[in-house]
Amino acid sequence: MAPTSLSWCLGAALALICGSPLVHSALAPENEVPLRPTTWLPEGKITSVTLPKGRTRRLYFTLRKKASAMSVTVSPCDLPIEWSLAARTLKEKPIKSLQWSTKKSVPEVWWRGPGTEEKIHSFTGDAVDTYSGPPHPHASIYIVRLCSKQQSTRATLFLHEGQGSPGIFPLLPADPRVHTLGVGMTSVTLSWAPSASIANLPQAESSYKYCVLANSLRNYPSLCAVQEGTRKEKDRKQDKKEKGRRETTWPILKEWWWEQWDTYPEAQNLPSSLADADLRCVCQGTENVCTVSELLPDTPYYFDVFVMDRLNGTSSAYKGTSARTHEEARPAITPLREGELRWVTFKSGGSNSEQFFSFRPRGWQQSGLLTLQSCGGDEKIKVTLSSKGQVLTSQDVGADLVHIWLQGSPSYLIHLQREGTSTGQISSALPGGLTASVKMQISSAYHRRGVPSLPSTLQIKSFNRLRGCNRVTLAWMGTEERSLYCVYRRKLGNQEAEARGASALTAPCLGPESRSDTERVLCKYFQELNPRRAVTTAVIGGLEPGMAYVFDVYLMRRWGIPIKYASKMVKTRKEC
Repeated sequence: MAPTSLSWCLGAALALICGSPLVHSALAPENEVPLRPTTWLPEGKITSVTLPKGRTRRLYFTLRKKASAMSVTVSPCDLPIEWSLAARTLKEKPIKSLQWSTKKSVPEVWWRGPGTEEKIHSFTGDAVDTYSGPPHPHASIYIVRLCSKQQSTRATLFLHEGQGSPGIFPLLPADPRVHTLGVGMTSVTLSWAPSASIANLPQAESSYKYCVLANSLRNYPSLCAVQEGTRKEKDRKQDKKEKGRRETTWPILKEWWWEQWDTYPEAQNLPSSLADADLRCVCQGTENVCTVSELLPDTPYYFDVFVMDRLNGTSSAYKGTSARTHEEARPAITPLREGELRWVTFKSGGSNSEQFFSFRPRGWQQSGLLTLQSCGGDEKIKVTLSSKGQVLTSQDVGADLVHIWLQGSPSYLIHLQREGTSTGQISSALPGGLTASVKMQISSAYHRRGVPSLPSTLQIKSFNRLRGCNRVTLAWMGTEERSLYCVYRRKLGNQEAEARGASALTAPCLGPESRSDTERVLCKYFQELNPRRAVTTAVIGGLEPGMAYVFDVYLMRRWGIPIKYASKMVKTRKEC
């Protein structure tokens, strides 16, 4: 009885072998209908199966008589699955006289017939799992069961007969973790232990490659998971686009990555949607150190390393890691007070430097006036005014006053940048190795509608005929607005008077706040509605005969920096 039963089992196994892989078995006699799908697991070939949610898939295989060992490798795609390996032994041939209520397939006859089934191995998870061991001594057929309980997914299987590693998958080291060597603001440096497939084989240069993927979503356990994740992401974006929502923009994968993937058989079935995913391939080769660059500051990233076998079209995944790039250095922003006059200084000797200021105008009109003046000679100073991330205006700042009218924003960001320093003229030196570069003042303008009017010229005229031994007469242009004008004087020494150069004149940025009260001669209000006739004069007395004086006139305004007229040097008469 036993030999007869064994021969029947072998005949059934041979009938299974003759069947085409991945199709329903044609083992059933003509009078039986195969009600349960039967899939054959071939040896030495990668088999991909689809796992519907909550349904168990079965695959069958037998071993050759002289097989000394076997190994079954199961690689889940992107979700945890349950899989088990069992050996079924038939005790005897099924009874022919047994009447079945319905027609059954041959595998189903085996399950209902007399026999035993022994579970050899089981595993649950999303990692690649391999069972290796000797064949079961009394197994008639082996059954691989796979099930996904979360949602539908895919998995790949590989059956190998014989001792040792099948060699179809690249080998991972004992420590398959990816380590972070350094993290910067826009780059991350990674390292990992070399694969034994690359380290041991002399021809590894042409068949094995490392590939690094970076994304901002999660770590992927396999390349199949990368494919599924990007497909779902594309579907999510498409749904948002159809609903009129804002679509998230993701970085695009490098083009050469796809050129390399074309050489892999398994990559030919990948959808083109992978190129639109939040993925970035940063390097390829046999080096186990890689720097991922062009990242965003203060952003979490996930990094996965795959060692890929170009000959067999397979890959193995290291255990990925994650890192957050450093935060971008935020410049210090100094708030400006209402009507504050500020000297903006930069460290001397530097090539480029910048400073940031903020201002909130008062009043419901949200208007203000920004006045700037360069005090650094030929220095290139640039001011950029922005609000809510949008640049409002940008212009250069020179020795002449710059007025910028603010209107309609609750707050403003003022960016001052020095682009370079000229060696021709040295600006006003301050203690501590600093240089006064820009004088700035900002105020809220409650009742104004624009920039205040300026004099047609900032020159001071002296009348030679009215020049005496102890007095001089000066004249300058005013404006149609009622404003205060203050006159300052400074007596020059004999050497300064003889030089009559620029060093004897008052610096353009030196305002009345820097002058001594003893130098102030007079202050007067003046207004003329006709700009052509807006000329005012002042007689300055109490001077010494035969002495040289430098006179400065300042237009004092409620808003903005006082306007300084060009210095005028006048010498009194020795004899009258």
